[in-house]
Amino acid sequence: MGSGHRKLIHLLRAEQAAAAASAASASFSPKSFSSSSASDDDGCSSSSWQTNDGAGGYGSAASSPSRCSASTPPKSPWAAHLPGLGGGGVGTGAGATGLVASLVKEDGHVYSLAAAGDVLYTGTDSENVRVWRDRRELAGFRTGSGLVKAIVVADDGRIFTGHQDGKVRVWRADAGDPAVHRRVGSLPRLADYVRSSVNPSSYVETPRRRRGRRREVWLRHSDAVSCLSLDEGAGLLYSASWDGSFKVWRVSDSRCLESVCAHDDAINTVAAAGFDGVVFTGSADGTVKVWRREEEPAASGGEAKTRHVLETVLREDESAVTAIAVSAEGRVVYVGSSDGDVTYWHWIDGEARYGGALRAHGTAVMCLAVAGNVVVSGSADRTLCAWRRGGGEHSRLAVLAGHTGPVKCVAVDEEETSSCSSDGERRFVVYSGSLDGSVKVWRISDIEPTNPPPRLPSPHVWKREDQPAAATAAAARAWSPYQTSEMNSVAAA
Repeated sequence: MGSGHRKLIHLLRAEQAAAAASAASASFSPKSFSSSSASDDDGCSSSSWQTNDGAGGYGSAASSPSRCSASTPPKSPWAAHLPGLGGGGVGTGAGATGLVASLVKEDGHVYSLAAAGDVLYTGTDSENVRVWRDRRELAGFRTGSGLVKAIVVADDGRIFTGHQDGKVRVWRADAGDPAVHRRVGSLPRLADYVRSSVNPSSYVETPRRRRGRRREVWLRHSDAVSCLSLDEGAGLLYSASWDGSFKVWRVSDSRCLESVCAHDDAINTVAAAGFDGVVFTGSADGTVKVWRREEEPAASGGEAKTRHVLETVLREDESAVTAIAVSAEGRVVYVGSSDGDVTYWHWIDGEARYGGALRAHGTAVMCLAVAGNVVVSGSADRTLCAWRRGGGEHSRLAVLAGHTGPVKCVAVDEEETSSCSSDGERRFVVYSGSLDGSVKVWRISDIEPTNPPPRLPSPHVWKREDQPAAATAAAARAWSPYQTSEMNSVAAA
């Protein structure tokens, strides 16, 4: 199957594809606008608004492109606002696991989520980023740069967003009014363009499908930025693209330190491990590669150089790699793929050792998130699966069903109060964003339920031939996570 046709295979029912196309074209009118931000390096303007209508709702947190560090993940302050679930949950206590809240806005498909303390950010294909606090929409800002494919938030409060045009934008909330967000930069920087005109040999614009291990720093990704990951300990931001490359940016001054042509097809996910200077990349070519960061000594009068060398190829398979998440606490690497499986490796003595596979979904895994001893996967089958890690093994805690479209992004935080549980139970808050346009908030417990999780719904595929059919392994392998324009083409076919 050619790459063009492969991009047009989507795991959607016919009515869902039509609904997705309708949502993508829906107009959006914010409640009220605050000040407009200054234009960034590429000359695009942006605006921010704040809402004051009191409409309640939840946002959600980051997917596989995430903030990574070796420290214990921050616990969710949102737990204090979560209402009880009553008796309808699954788990040891009343309402231990289940849906807490749902938010639906006519703002297109939800492609990216990020959490920072008590603030949640959601990114859509309508060029908007919404900001949520205490179950209410606090504010939002227009990026003016196509769909927002990735969001990460640094410890200093800066927000990085990845876009279809191959750029990364940088935002910051106003110190006097947290509802106002201003664009403070763009990657690459204007200074990089100026420097390239003075010393063009150091900056190379590479053709979209050119491969090889060239280490010159070229200015920008030549295709969409598909994912972002922060390594706070190293002060580095990683961006990866459908052009098959990943870039390394120094957070302190937004300078591009390195560009690496890493894969023969689109990179769908990048994850900085937060330990051993290791970075993982996963691609539609079916491979997962492990890169190790090295510091080259500074030349006379210069500065030390950061470079990433290929350590090993962790996985080679026919099915596309769609998501990677790393548990720094347990030193476990999770890989989601288009065949519906989540495979995992233990990182022991600086090497990856295969652990096994979690038979999570009937169709493609689209996102992964880890917190503590819990890993959560979201899928094109419209469900999420939660697993608990213990003693090197995994047990399934719950299947979370409620979305009517593929689950595109997910994050999980431990509840602030869970450490006080008398029976040792740890509870987690899960945030999920979907191509159905909704964001949902769930609560799960890490104690196995008395009753097994419900059976997964029967998956379907939606092909260009306009004939929905039961999903097969071959169809799932052919799936690759290209989104908006291709989805609309399918719906309109």
